Amino acid sequence: MFKRFAWIGAGAAALAPAGSGPALAAQPLPWQISFQPAASPVMEQIQWFHDFLFWIIVAIALFVLALMCYCAVKFNEKSNPTPSPTTHNTTLEVLWTAIPILILVAISVPSFRLLYFMDRTDKPEMTLKAVSHQWYWSYHYPDHGNLNFTSNMIQAEDLKPGQPRLLAVDNEVVLPVETNIRVLTTSEDVIHNWAVPAFGLKVETVPGRTNESWVRITKEGTYYGQCSELCGLNHGFMPIQVRAVSKQAFAQWTEEAKKKFAANLEPESVRVAQAR
Repeated sequence: MFKRFAWIGAGAAALAPAGSGPALAAQPLPWQISFQPAASPVMEQIQWFHDFLFWIIVAIALFVLALMCYCAVKFNEKSNPTPSPTTHNTTLEVLWTAIPILILVAISVPSFRLLYFMDRTDKPEMTLKAVSHQWYWSYHYPDHGNLNFTSNMIQAEDLKPGQPRLLAVDNEVVLPVETNIRVLTTSEDVIHNWAVPAFGLKVETVPGRTNESWVRITKEGTYYGQCSELCGLNHGFMPIQVRAVSKQAFAQWTEEAKKKFAANLEPESVRVAQAR
């Protein structure tokens, strides 16, 4: 697997602190180039595939540049006053047809493998449902007593020290690490998009439809994302904040959250009726 390619010092700095603090590992940094550090197997494969394509593109660009320079020097009017009358070259025509085909095959195999891998997990251990609204999110934990709550962006004047502007929320999503989590998304009004770059997640939320993806978080910390669909006036004010904790800490949080959001919990009869 290729190592991450740091374009400039800022990009390298963005990759280095992955284990030094949750905020640095989870959000974009000033002048950062390239991806945020991967925090899921899907994102790790996305980064590998990106680097794989990058070197293929570099090789093609350098080859074409060298070919153009060679032709400009070798076949200009001064160096070659009498042009060749040749109009066809079978070997050359076979090569410039076969080589691009082989390149496309080399790209398509890992591409299809990645698409299949990121689609869904066969053995989910829990489910998170994200519902979009204009302009906030609500989250449901159907495996934990249908725990649910809304999540709104914290206004700039209410931010506490260390909370990033336009990214911090009042009620963050809490998920356990090293757990296969099914992610379901839908919308109450228009099309939105639930995206967390460090997880390699970018899922449309469509009214009347439930889309599915998955994530397995590999590092504890706080991760940020945003709505990535032009959904209306306050499109830029729908941040996503996910705190990844240990399984023990998650179990403790769910008990506390059930008390905190007790008014949102639906009666058992309502949940059974909805399941039917």
